Amino acid sequence: MRSRLALLIGMGATALLAGCGDSKTDSRPQPKPAELGVAVLQSDGGSPYKKVLTKGRISTKSGEILILEPDGSVSEMALDSPEGRDAFAVTEADLLALNANLDLDLSGLPDMGPVRKREPTAQEKALAAFAARTRPLRLNLPSSFEADPKDFQGARVTGLANSRKGAGSLVEVTANLRGGVDADTAFAYATCALANWADAKGAAYARHIRTLRDKRNGKMVVGSVFTLSAEKPMGLTVMTTKETLQECKARGIPAA
Repeated sequence: MRSRLALLIGMGATALLAGCGDSKTDSRPQPKPAELGVAVLQSDGGSPYKKVLTKGRISTKSGEILILEPDGSVSEMALDSPEGRDAFAVTEADLLALNANLDLDLSGLPDMGPVRKREPTAQEKALAAFAARTRPLRLNLPSSFEADPKDFQGARVTGLANSRKGAGSLVEVTANLRGGVDADTAFAYATCALANWADAKGAAYARHIRTLRDKRNGKMVVGSVFTLSAEKPMGLTVMTTKETLQECKARGIPAA
């Protein structure tokens, strides 16, 4: 958000809040107004050193700030939010600019230091630390591995019931292999089949959920469930579609 400086211009706010009525008719205080008018001084996007005055309103009930932008749009923010506090942050340079533009005498005010940059929250730090631990999903095959085409006997990818279509959809890969094939080779086959299918669907990333293995009619059958997404998801291991396809081709694992 572009830097904003907000200054409450004297508009009878104190009198409005006090709201004392005519003592001859009603001695009780009048209700406070629903909103107070303010003037907002902000930097012009095209001229960083030029300040522009615009209008704004502060709700006395909800504490929200409504700022009328130069283009006619309205920006909303909570008064006690980081954006709201930043909107009312005032530097010494800003005060000097006001002094020059509005002919105000601010010589008696103490020096003000720069506005402190907001530190990341504990949640933001935790998410960043978790994201730093993310590693790409690789085929767990030894360097001496040599693929035998007879081991791979067909795979299909199906969407699971009640899953969302598009980004974030849940799919299952069913891969058939010759009996006696080890678990790592079976999972690599399922992963390659998923990478080929995901690439055709335009899904750049996938995350492994679970894999089940079974034996049927002398064959090994694996069922691996993945989530697909266009954006990189959270997770300790994330498959990148195109990188996985290159690895499958290099190791001789079919992708169908």
